[in-house]
Amino acid sequence: MAKKWALRSILAYLLLGLFLYVYLFFLADSTLPDMYKGSSADPATFMNGKEIMLSEDFSKIKNLLFFLSTPYEWLFYFLILILGVSRVFEKWARGTVKNGFLQTAIYLFWLSIASFLAIFPLQYISHSISKSYNISTQTFSMWMKDEITDFWVNYLLMFIIVSVLYGLMKRFRQRWWLAAWALSVPFTIFMMFVQPVLIDPLYNDFYPLKDKALEEQILTLADKANIPTDHVFEVDMSEKTNSLNAYVTGVGSNSRIVLWDTTLEKLTDREILFVMAHEMAHYVEKHIYIGIAIYLFLSFFGLFLTAKLMRGIVANHKEDMKVSSVSNLSSLPLFLMITSMLLFTVSPLSNWISRYQETRADRYAIEMTGDKEAAISSFQKLSKVGLSQVNPPLLVKVFRYGHPTMLERLTMLEEYEAEKNEE
Repeated sequence: MAKKWALRSILAYLLLGLFLYVYLFFLADSTLPDMYKGSSADPATFMNGKEIMLSEDFSKIKNLLFFLSTPYEWLFYFLILILGVSRVFEKWARGTVKNGFLQTAIYLFWLSIASFLAIFPLQYISHSISKSYNISTQTFSMWMKDEITDFWVNYLLMFIIVSVLYGLMKRFRQRWWLAAWALSVPFTIFMMFVQPVLIDPLYNDFYPLKDKALEEQILTLADKANIPTDHVFEVDMSEKTNSLNAYVTGVGSNSRIVLWDTTLEKLTDREILFVMAHEMAHYVEKHIYIGIAIYLFLSFFGLFLTAKLMRGIVANHKEDMKVSSVSNLSSLPLFLMITSMLLFTVSPLSNWISRYQETRADRYAIEMTGDKEAAISSFQKLSKVGLSQVNPPLLVKVFRYGHPTMLERLTMLEEYEAEKNEE
């Protein structure tokens, strides 16, 4: 029975991959509507023919990899459950040590190694494609260093989470999800507080902005927005990517304004100030805290549904899943599979909220700077350097885009200017 379900699940995944390939490469429409031809949103006005072709090809490939990677993760968790691999990992852990925390550490290590090896091919393909399209500038050794760092950071975080989670499952068999949710509140805030100073520096070097004249302009903008900050940080990303980015991270006293060095190199000061005003809007409008509140709201129902589904699946299919109890470590892949499916299901809503906040930030930035030309050119450069589609297919936008499309962002700037002139 296990082999039959394994073959069926693999076949279903392959059929899904075929459907996605046909949809993204042959059926999905990413052409620009005629009404926008010749406008600032028309790629032909800021890209040459080769760049337009590359952006279409690169976007299609990356979108396909995105839609394949999440179901691939579900397939992995399902297979190691029904084939009994997870139960074997648990037996190894129990047979090695008696201490419960050490058992969790050993089980999680084997599960993490298996997951790393299973997902590595897709990760490597993604890296290779980004490299071939001149988006990534990382050498293989640098990329592997980040992958290994990722492995250990995720392993340590997962060890803390899983140890607490399964301790709660044993103590509160029916209400463990509620206790887990209650503990997730301070943990989430704590992680956002330490992220800029403990985790981010593991991947990149952060240092105060070297261009002091530009820093003074950014700090003046921050003071205008009532943002308490004394420094702007730049991060060395040019060794990894040609993409552009800037962001505000952290909470409380650990809040930081960060610029990638690629952004400093490829955008003018006026364009950078617009981008910074956009990022400051997230602070001013408290989008970080709203995001935390939304996450906690959704995680409450997510953990409730996860607990209910796990209880039902283990009760009715314990032999098929090779899991005798929800509180057994061998049930962790089931927990991860269900939560991943729920996160994917709710992603259209979370992406819609994110796009709304990003639109608000764009509008705030143009109102603060009043520099329409810099705003338009910054978006055009972001699209050109990142080889992103100006008007992606609807399915891609709904499931992948946490920002408005470039068509929407550039159109908003044009409409804002028209509204302002009417006033």
